Amino acid sequence: MNPAKTDARRRHDPEVRGFASDNYAGVHPEVLAALALANGGHQVAYGEDDYTDNLQRIVRGHFGAGAEAFPVFNGTGANVVALQAVTDRWGAVICAESAHINVDEGGAPERVGGLKLLTVPTPDGKLTPELIDRQAYGWEDEHRAMPQVVSITQSTELGTLYTPEEIRAICEHAHARGMRVHLDGSRIANAAASLDVPMRTFTNAVGVDILSLGGTKNGLMFGEAVVVIDHDAVRRMKHIRKMSMQLASKMRFVSVQLEALLAKDLWLRNARHANEMAQRLAEGVRAVHGVEILHPVQANGVFAKLPHDVGERLQKRFRFYFWNEAEGVVRWMCSFDTTEDDVDAFVAALKEEMAR
Repeated sequence: MNPAKTDARRRHDPEVRGFASDNYAGVHPEVLAALALANGGHQVAYGEDDYTDNLQRIVRGHFGAGAEAFPVFNGTGANVVALQAVTDRWGAVICAESAHINVDEGGAPERVGGLKLLTVPTPDGKLTPELIDRQAYGWEDEHRAMPQVVSITQSTELGTLYTPEEIRAICEHAHARGMRVHLDGSRIANAAASLDVPMRTFTNAVGVDILSLGGTKNGLMFGEAVVVIDHDAVRRMKHIRKMSMQLASKMRFVSVQLEALLAKDLWLRNARHANEMAQRLAEGVRAVHGVEILHPVQANGVFAKLPHDVGERLQKRFRFYFWNEAEGVVRWMCSFDTTEDDVDAFVAALKEEMAR
C-alpha cells in the first residue's frame, strides 16, 4: 500500500479542550519523542529490553533501593494486579466507598481479581484508622472474607489529599492488624506537586507496601506500573501480571514513556501545571453566584454543585461529566495541556449560563 494514499488525517480540532477528564488530553511532546527514540531495530520482548531495565533504576530513585516496577497497560490493570499480589483467594480489600476500584472499574477487582471489596463511606474520599476499623474484623470467621489489604487513593477520587502523616497512621494501623497497604496512584504526581514533597515521602517512607503508579493521566499515551516496595508482601508478580492480561510483549514502549516522565521532572511539571489550572478554575468559579465548590481543591479536579439545567447547557459548550446528576454535582478536571485561556473561557461561559 502506498502510504501517501492512506486515509490517515487529522479528524479533530487540536485547539478544542474540555474539562471532562485528564484522560482526554493528548500525549506530551517529550513522551512522543521518547517513543520515537525507542522505535527501530529489535529489542527483547516481555520486559527483557534495555528501556525496562533502565526504568528500574529510575523507579528505585523515587521509591527506594528495593523498589521494582512492573509496567502494565492501564490503571485498572495496575490495581487488579497489585491487589491480587497481596491477597489470598479468601482475602478482602478495605477501601473508601468512592474508591476507583469500587466505583469505576466495572467490577474488575471482583470478577478478574476474585477479591471482595469491603467499602466504607467517607465524607472526603479519605480513610482513617477509625474508618478502617468499621471493616477490619472477623479474620478467623470462615463466613466472612478476610480483610488483608487497605487500599487508599492519592489524590482521592474527590480531589482531596492525604498528608504523609495520615498515610503513616494508616500504614501503622493496618500493619498492626496484619494487613498490607496499597496506594492507587493514578494521580500520584498531582498529589506530590500539591504537597510539594517527593513521591517517596508518602509511599515507601511511611510504610506503603505496593502502589499503582499512574502515567496516562499525566501525559503518557498509555501505560502505568505496579511498584512493589515490600517484596515480603508480594508473591508471583510476574505470573499474576501475565494471568491478568497486563503483560505487554513490546514492553519497551510502555517503559520508555515512564522513563521520559520520571527520569527528570516532566512528571512534576505536568502535574504542577494541571494543579495550577484547577486553582485558577476554582478561583473563577467561586466568583459565580449560585455555584458551590464542594471539596477542597487540592489537586487537578474541581467538584461543584450548580443547577442541573445550567450544567446541561454548559455541557453543550464544554465537555465535562456530572458526578452526581440527581444532585447537580459536576466534576471539572484540568490536564497538563489545559491553558489559562481554556479556563477563562469556561468560567465566562459558566457566568453566561448562570445569568440566563
